[in-house]
Amino acid sequence: MFPLRRNRRLRTNAAIRALVRETVITPNDFLVPLFVVEGKGIKDEIPSMPNYFRYSLDLLEGEVKELWSLGLKSVLLFVKVPDNLKDNQGKEALNPNGLMQRAIKTVKNVCPDMLVMTDIALDPYSAYGHDGIIENGQIINDETAEFLAEMSVSHATAGADFVAPSDMMDGRILSIREALEDEGFINTGIMSYSAKYASAFYGPFRDALDSAPVDLVDIPKDKKTYQMDFGNRFEAIKETEMDIDEGADIVMVKPGLSYLDILRDIKNEVDVPVAVYQVSGEYAMIKAAAEKGWLNHNQVMMETTMAFKRAGADIIASYFAKDVVKLLS
Repeated sequence: MFPLRRNRRLRTNAAIRALVRETVITPNDFLVPLFVVEGKGIKDEIPSMPNYFRYSLDLLEGEVKELWSLGLKSVLLFVKVPDNLKDNQGKEALNPNGLMQRAIKTVKNVCPDMLVMTDIALDPYSAYGHDGIIENGQIINDETAEFLAEMSVSHATAGADFVAPSDMMDGRILSIREALEDEGFINTGIMSYSAKYASAFYGPFRDALDSAPVDLVDIPKDKKTYQMDFGNRFEAIKETEMDIDEGADIVMVKPGLSYLDILRDIKNEVDVPVAVYQVSGEYAMIKAAAEKGWLNHNQVMMETTMAFKRAGADIIASYFAKDVVKLLS
């Protein structure tokens, strides 16, 4: 007796597999992180992130044009702040002619329809590499949240479409939303890093921005007092629901690959778009293994990207975005 239903009939060749595929990746799925530095003519490869670069504003223009030509329509901006402009309060973040503010204007000038999201956190501006202001050896929450609200207004004034608070201070979404509303930026969106875990996967990113926490007496040596404990699952849903109640338009899970269960949990619970961040350590691992010949770079890149989409991501922030889209085409 032969089975009437043979599931393998739908796997016979590439055409039928494509026809019945449940999950499909397109350029519209991606948010492209971009690193910006001061200077001119700079396209500086990040050693721990092969084939990924920091751009000065003049070369950022060409990169943005290329992304748009590939169908990539959204970017997430980060800036590498010179050490002499860093302090405990992050005052440079409010400079209307600061690097982030100029980067926003650069992207909008060269490609007005590109969606611009901006990182909202103090670590690029902090002399201590933390996401908040430090007092008496602690990251203070409420004063930091108020400062992040001012920072968000500054970015919106420069032309940002969305601000993306990545700090994990309690109540900062409400502070930001109220500040934006009070200043008339009613259409400026918030993408909250709602479930951001204290992870070892962020190392290469901190190299890219020179933003790692400093190792000093009486200063926290890591971010575990405000980022989430990676042993917790249900807390992520609570954090996310609180951010939505405070005004978040999009929520994010970070990192990605080790937190697919969290991504699916949140997608099942909320009614706003859910983003995931394939972080620098995930990128670096694939690059390193591929360079050793231990993995097929493109196959693993596509498989992990598909995993994020299959797990429920509406938006994928990924350093692989250009490579994936080129491969798709």
